[in-house]
Amino acid sequence: MKDLFSDNSQLYQQARPDYSDSILEAVLKYVPERQLAWDCGAGSGQFTQWLAPYFQQVLATDLSAAQLAQAQALANVAYRAAPAEQSGLPDHSADLITVAQAIHWFNFDDFYREVRRVLKPSGCLAVIGYGLITAEDLELNRLIQSLYADTLQGYWDAERRYVDALYKTIPFPFLEQAVPELSLNYSWSAEQLLNYFNTWSGLKHYVKRQGLNPLEAIDAYLKQQNAAQYAVKFPVLLRVGTVN
Repeated sequence: MKDLFSDNSQLYQQARPDYSDSILEAVLKYVPERQLAWDCGAGSGQFTQWLAPYFQQVLATDLSAAQLAQAQALANVAYRAAPAEQSGLPDHSADLITVAQAIHWFNFDDFYREVRRVLKPSGCLAVIGYGLITAEDLELNRLIQSLYADTLQGYWDAERRYVDALYKTIPFPFLEQAVPELSLNYSWSAEQLLNYFNTWSGLKHYVKRQGLNPLEAIDAYLKQQNAAQYAVKFPVLLRVGTVN
């Protein structure tokens, strides 16, 4: 598993999209018992905080201790720096295992071996994510798509292909359950948009290799428009599977 986000954990926690009740509802319908949830690759706890009200205990793990340090303290949540394939949980103890916007960085075989060890027979695995942002403003959307596909071509890690394919191509050796088609919809300020783009791993690689930030065109357009908010949308990536 790669750790690409420790160097700016606070920005990641503040700028990344949140999740939604609709995602949680789609997952929890397959979770009959709710003693323990394991949120793997939890980062700064964006999805962990959604799980906490529904489970007696939640374990949130991530390779990055710096990311976990940004997470919200919750009474029934324990945070632990650990690789995805080494949860430290007892056999058949978890009712739900979640991975939010992280599974494309995992070694699938090793992680799935740990999933099968840790899940209860009645438990399930939910793989969650979000795809490429689109903007309602047509010119802004054109600039975003050009940044992603043209300017940053060759700077994205190979694992990004799984996100581009909406997680449909990740190995998923479980009994797959039906889920609805969902999206995350926001009204974001120019500052929120720029902060979000600055969390992109491809953009970080570009800055490191080129010594400059490629957001100039988007920044100039946002200043020209000077709008208070911009409507943006992310497709939700969601796969839910059971072991039985």
